[in-house]
Amino acid sequence: MSTHHTTKRSKDELREKWMKPEVITGSEILLRSLLLEGVECVFGYPGGAVLYIYDAMHGFDDFNHLLTRHEQGAIHAADGYARASGKVGVCIATSGPGATNLVTGIATAYMDSIPLVVITGNVATTLIGTDAFQEADITGITMPVTKHSYLVRDVEDLPRVIHEAFHIASTGRKGPVLIDIPKDVSAAKTLFKPVSEIDIRGYHPTVTPNKYQVDKMIKAIEQAERPLILAGAGVVHSGAHDELLEFVNKSGIPVTTTLLGLGGFPSGHELWLGMPGMHGTYTANNAIQQADLLINVGARFDDRVTMKLEGFAPCAKIVHIDIDPAEIGKNVPTDIPIVGDILTTLKQANTVIKHTDNAEEWRNLVKQMKVDKPLRYIDSNDELKPQWVIEMIHDTTHGNAIVTTDVGQHQMWSAQYYRFNNPRSFITSGGLGTMGFGFPSAIGAQMANPDRTVVSINGDGGMQMCAQELAICAINNIPVKVAIINNQVLGMVRQWQEIIYDNRYSHIDLAGSPDFVKLAEAYGVRGFRATNKEEALQAWEEALNTPGPAVVEFVVRKHENVYPMVTQGCTIDQMIMGDSE
Repeated sequence: MSTHHTTKRSKDELREKWMKPEVITGSEILLRSLLLEGVECVFGYPGGAVLYIYDAMHGFDDFNHLLTRHEQGAIHAADGYARASGKVGVCIATSGPGATNLVTGIATAYMDSIPLVVITGNVATTLIGTDAFQEADITGITMPVTKHSYLVRDVEDLPRVIHEAFHIASTGRKGPVLIDIPKDVSAAKTLFKPVSEIDIRGYHPTVTPNKYQVDKMIKAIEQAERPLILAGAGVVHSGAHDELLEFVNKSGIPVTTTLLGLGGFPSGHELWLGMPGMHGTYTANNAIQQADLLINVGARFDDRVTMKLEGFAPCAKIVHIDIDPAEIGKNVPTDIPIVGDILTTLKQANTVIKHTDNAEEWRNLVKQMKVDKPLRYIDSNDELKPQWVIEMIHDTTHGNAIVTTDVGQHQMWSAQYYRFNNPRSFITSGGLGTMGFGFPSAIGAQMANPDRTVVSINGDGGMQMCAQELAICAINNIPVKVAIINNQVLGMVRQWQEIIYDNRYSHIDLAGSPDFVKLAEAYGVRGFRATNKEEALQAWEEALNTPGPAVVEFVVRKHENVYPMVTQGCTIDQMIMGDSE
C-alpha cells in the first residue's frame, strides 16, 4: 500500500525537540500534540473554520492525512482504524455541516465503546452564539453521544485538552471525545509546553476488581453444574483474548460470543457455541436458557442478545464483569457484580480457577447440540447463495482477513459463516447499526494494518451510502477488497416485512442501483461481477490477486433469509429455524 512518506519519531525525540520554549499557533500546537500522543494517521475534510489547521499541515509529513470524500467517511475510517489497531482514531472536520456530518459516526463509536478524538473547527469565539455562517453548537449536539467534549476558548488550554482527550478516550470504558476549536484559537499564538501529567478530578476508572467479588464468582463456578460464559466486546477492547482462552481451558466452561465479541475467543475451539441472540445459533441460545450460572464478560446485555428480558436466562445466577459500573444491573439483575478491567479481572481469576468437574454432563450436552443443530442453509448450483459466498471468502482468506461489514443480512451472514479466531478481525457497527459504516471502516482498518488482507462485505444498499470513498482507495492504492452482496433489495427490512408484516413489502426495492462494476471502474478501481459459483470463485481470486483495491459484485438470491431468527416479544430459545428446520 503506497501512502506519502511518513517520518516516524519517538515521543521522547519529539518532546526533546520541542522542550525549548517556542511561541507557535494553536494549529501547530494541535499537530505537535497529536504526534506526542503517537498519532500516525488522521482522516479529515477541510473547510473554512479549520483552514489554519490545514495550513499548518502544508508540507507536514510526520503523520498521514487521508482526505476522504465525505466527513462521515472520515469518522467511520477513524473508527475502523481504532477497532483494528486498538489505538485512538482521529478525524478532523470544519464547523457547521462538516461537524454535523460527523454525528452519526460519533454515535456509532459511542454505542460500541470505540476510542476516538474528534476535532472540529468552529467560528471565532467573538461570533459564537450569533448564528454566524456555518456555526453549529457541536458540543451541545453531541453531548449525549460523546464520553466528554471540549470547547477550547483559550489557546493556552490546547495542550492540556488534547492530552486529556486522548486519556479519556482510551481509558475506562473507551469512547469518543470531541474537541471543538474556534478559528481564532487555532490562529492565536502562545508558548507551547508539552503536557505529560494527567489530573482529571472525578475521573478515576476502576481497573482492579474487588478480590472478594472475584472469590464469590470462583465459588459460584465451583458449585455450578451448567455454567456458561457470555463474552462481549470488552474482551477485545481490553486485549484479554489470551486470558479468556486460558480461563476457559482451565475451567472447561462453554463460551458464546456476542456480535462485537466475535474473534475474542477462537471459533475453532470445541467449547465455542457461536453467537447468541436474535440471529444466534441454536446451541448458544438454548445454552443461555438452560445455564444455571451465566458469566457476562464485557458484554452489555443488549436487547438483540437478550430479546424478551423477562424470559432471559431464567435458571441462571448472573455474574457481570464490566469496566463500566453503569452497565451492571442496567438490563439484567446481577447476583455477583464485578467492576474492573476484563484483562486484570481474568488474570486474577486465572490464578485460582479450577476445572468444573460438576459440568461434564453439561459440556457433553452443548457439544452434542452443536452437532445436531449446526448453522445450515439450502445450497444451490443454479443461483448464488449469500451464505456460500461468505464461506468462500472465509476459505480463500484462510480465516485470517480483517472483515468489516455494513448493516443488514450480509452482516449477520458474515457473523455466522466467517469463522473468526483472532481479535480485532471483525469490524461492524453493533449498537447503532449504521448503514454506510462498512466500507470506510475497512479503509481505516487497512491503514492500521497495511500488510493484512482487509475485506469489506457490504449490501447493495449500504454500499451506496459511502461509495464515493472508492476514490481514496484508488488514489492512495489502499488494497481493500470490497464484496457487495447484491440482492437488489433492502434485505433485512424485506425479511421482517415477510415474516412479521405478512408479506406487505413497502419501499424496499433497490432497482435503479448502479452497475457496481462500472462504478468501481469510474473511480479507477478494478471491478468484477459474479452470478454463479464458477464466476464467484474466479472473480474473487482475481480480486485477491489484484495488487490494489478491487470490487466484486455477487448477485445473490433476493428472497434468502437469515436464520435462525427470534422475533420481538419472544425468548431467545423461541427460534424460527427456516431453511434449517
